[in-house]
Amino acid sequence: MGEGAPINVIAVSSGKGGVGKTSVAVNLAVALAEAGEAVLLFDADLGLANVDVALGLKPERDISAVLAGECTLAETIVAGPAGIRIVPASSGVARMASLSASEQAGLVSAFSELPGPLDTLLVDTGAGIDSAVLTFASACPEIIVVVCDEPTSLTDAYALIKVLSRDHGVKRFQLLANMVDNELQGRRLFDKVCGVADRYLDVHLGYLGHIPRDDYLRRAVRQQQAVMTAYPRAPSAQAFRRAAVRVQKTLRATAVSGGIGFFLERLIEAEHG
Repeated sequence: MGEGAPINVIAVSSGKGGVGKTSVAVNLAVALAEAGEAVLLFDADLGLANVDVALGLKPERDISAVLAGECTLAETIVAGPAGIRIVPASSGVARMASLSASEQAGLVSAFSELPGPLDTLLVDTGAGIDSAVLTFASACPEIIVVVCDEPTSLTDAYALIKVLSRDHGVKRFQLLANMVDNELQGRRLFDKVCGVADRYLDVHLGYLGHIPRDDYLRRAVRQQQAVMTAYPRAPSAQAFRRAAVRVQKTLRATAVSGGIGFFLERLIEAEHG
């Protein structure tokens, strides 16, 4: 992977847990891979890792082994559906949720050593506004905020956008409405967040669309599979493909020419700025 190769670096975040953020990250990664992209999914929810659980994977090593000097980041990677590569986090290791600045910088610097082609790096952050979430999200040029039709989801999503904008200088966000009944409901959720943000914040919000409530998606979750591969014709799978197309169109002009190196620089700046 060339250090200067242009790549898309995208955080998938949410203001609160329980909105299906990891399911979105996994299925969006698969949808992008099916569209021909080389995708790396980094589970950056360091205290409550669940990408591997969501896909029924049993990685032998994780990020804690990298920090301990026991292996390289490349040696932790596991293969996922549709050819995506996954960097697993460390579930249940308490200190992983509160890495020092040097540990976070060291973690991301390891990405510069990853072999192979890479078109898109998806970073599945934790939920909320703790320091690790803000650090990883603000290091990504693009941020997808997942919301659902619950008052706390909307208020917490706004809080995440506000803190990233006010304290970290982030000005661009993409909203994805998850677990909604139809397109109209998804658009209304976007309009609610956008209306408040337009009034009080200097940010640009884009709309990636909606993912419908879907029994097939729930079934896939129970089976520890991506709905994209388990039930490719399901309504939610089709919606993820549409969202992937919007991601490609939205981000085509904003691919990071500095590659992983830029991600590292942004992360260090977020820690020390």
